[in-house]
Amino acid sequence: MRRFVVIGLGMFGFYMAKNLYEMGHEVIAIDKNKDIVQKIKDFSTQAVVADATDKETLIALGVHDVDAAVIGLGTSLDASVLVTLYLKEMGVKEIVAKAITEDHGKILKTIGATEIIFPERDIATKVATGISSPNLLDYLPLSEGYSIMEIAPPSSFIGKSIRELQLRNRYGVQIIAVKEFIPERINFIPSPDFIIKDSDSLIIMGHNDFSPKIEKGKK
Repeated sequence: MRRFVVIGLGMFGFYMAKNLYEMGHEVIAIDKNKDIVQKIKDFSTQAVVADATDKETLIALGVHDVDAAVIGLGTSLDASVLVTLYLKEMGVKEIVAKAITEDHGKILKTIGATEIIFPERDIATKVATGISSPNLLDYLPLSEGYSIMEIAPPSSFIGKSIRELQLRNRYGVQIIAVKEFIPERINFIPSPDFIIKDSDSLIIMGHNDFSPKIEKGKK
């Protein structure tokens, strides 16, 4: 179990706090709006009505002892910058901050944020990627241009072994796991002799442009 503080309980901050709490972590949720704080009470360890731009308040709440902080004050540039600076000065090692523009993100990164989140942009990218590739079920971006993707196997894959498909040679990608639904299990680093079934989904790591290539290879 880790200890988190989530500052700013808009849509992003609220669900971040709720999800972390439901994953079994300790969560301090902070916002100036008492109605929002009331709503998060059942989904946090401690829900506090407070102005996070007051450094002494953050110290009094023990924020300096958390494992990681999430700043959901994206719509308030001044507040998000000030809170990020305070958290950095207090020694919080992991600071995830929401930004609304690229410049805003650059500022937050410069003063101490370890990760910048653009929720609307990131969701749009994920949805666009999904609807443009019918076989794509989910994906996780890695370094620029590379991702881990979950795909439904094209019809041309069904009944063939991983060795027969030669995905590394043909597409420059690697199957790192197979989700089997019959029986229900995950097969990590499957053997070259593993036979692909139509009920499987493939977890593949490689360059982002491999999905269209696989689409072209469908029967």
